[in-house]
Amino acid sequence: MNSIVAIVGRPNVGKSTLFNRMVQRRDAIVDAVSGVTRDRHYGKSDWNGKNFSLIDTGGYEVGSDDVFEEEIRKQVQLAIDEADIIIFVVDVETGITPTDTRVAEILRKIKKPVFVAVNKVDNSMRQNDAMEFYSLGLGEYYAISSINGSGTGELLDAVVAEIPEDTGEVADDLPRFAVVGRPNAGKSSFINALVGKERNIVTDIAGTTRDSIDTKYNRFGFEFNLVDTAGIRKKSKVKEDLEFYSVMRAVRAIEHSDVILLLVDATRGFEGQDKNIFWLAEKNKKGIVILVNKWDLIDKETNTLRDFEANIRKETAPFTDVPILFISALTKQRIFKAIETAVEIFENRKNRVPTKKLNDVLLPIIKSNSPPALKGKFVKIKFCTQLPTPTPQFAFFANLPQYVKDPYKRFIENQLRKEFNFNGVPIVIYFRKK
Repeated sequence: MNSIVAIVGRPNVGKSTLFNRMVQRRDAIVDAVSGVTRDRHYGKSDWNGKNFSLIDTGGYEVGSDDVFEEEIRKQVQLAIDEADIIIFVVDVETGITPTDTRVAEILRKIKKPVFVAVNKVDNSMRQNDAMEFYSLGLGEYYAISSINGSGTGELLDAVVAEIPEDTGEVADDLPRFAVVGRPNAGKSSFINALVGKERNIVTDIAGTTRDSIDTKYNRFGFEFNLVDTAGIRKKSKVKEDLEFYSVMRAVRAIEHSDVILLLVDATRGFEGQDKNIFWLAEKNKKGIVILVNKWDLIDKETNTLRDFEANIRKETAPFTDVPILFISALTKQRIFKAIETAVEIFENRKNRVPTKKLNDVLLPIIKSNSPPALKGKFVKIKFCTQLPTPTPQFAFFANLPQYVKDPYKRFIENQLRKEFNFNGVPIVIYFRKK
């Protein structure tokens, strides 16, 4: 189970730069929320063989100092509630500000690991200036420069030392299905429709994570754990906070599950937040089922369903081999089909293709559609095998693996999907030197 690391601090101290360095930008999922915050980032990172999720709590740009003060405090509180480890970024150029002092007061009271990162320390004079941050009372500080990366290695070493060794899967081996989606997409109604009033077939297990509730579900011949992310604690009426909670909650639930049931509100369409959750699930190599809820509220014309589905597939390209079901939690339309599909996808994730069969099927296809020659050099793919990983990953052995580009990898992935059933499951393909 991945730990969540949150980066907090005032705007313009370099939180986003540190975030981008830690997740190597291309991995970052950036979610622009209009309103008080400029942006929230969440992505995955790994260091010394330990994986973690990283959340940059965004920068506030608010008029008056008091409002601004209040927003920062709220953000720090959110990070404390939902994250396992906190990195508090301060700026050596401005020194300790009143806001820093107040954030430090909050952080001193918590029982979670807190790391002070003094940013913009890029010369020896600033090394001396950084010493004043001892007075925040949070112990050792790490002098870093998130722009050029100096000191970030030591900071990361210390952070991952606090992440427990992964003990592998949760004890019971029932499939874990997480119901995720934006606030008001109908997650609670969906879960209530599934679970019904017959509480005797449902046992609440204390969730392995503090904040999502696990329900053991046994009905219609299926048994699985339902990870419910619906009950977002409404600590504040501020929409951004709710959004942020739902993001944090979704991050945790996704990492902790096998198959993601992504609930989309049909009346709002497939929006930015839905896309973020989708790609987060894909990045975590989870099975995915998209459920378009509230379909009963849509005025239908001949092609309404087809157009809606086409739009979702356009937004999720190139990973379009995902089931999309149109449901209504209210009228219970197709909700059991949703569970049936999730079970199928759970099984697809475990698909193993024997090496002989894989080569017999794919090598002739590869032979008649070989990768394009580069600089007059021809790529020859001789052999392929499925790797012994928990989710589908394949290695293709070639004389010049470095010349195989993304479009060809996608071609291979499409052939794998066509010939073998990996519907709803992300596939990873490696090209290696024979």
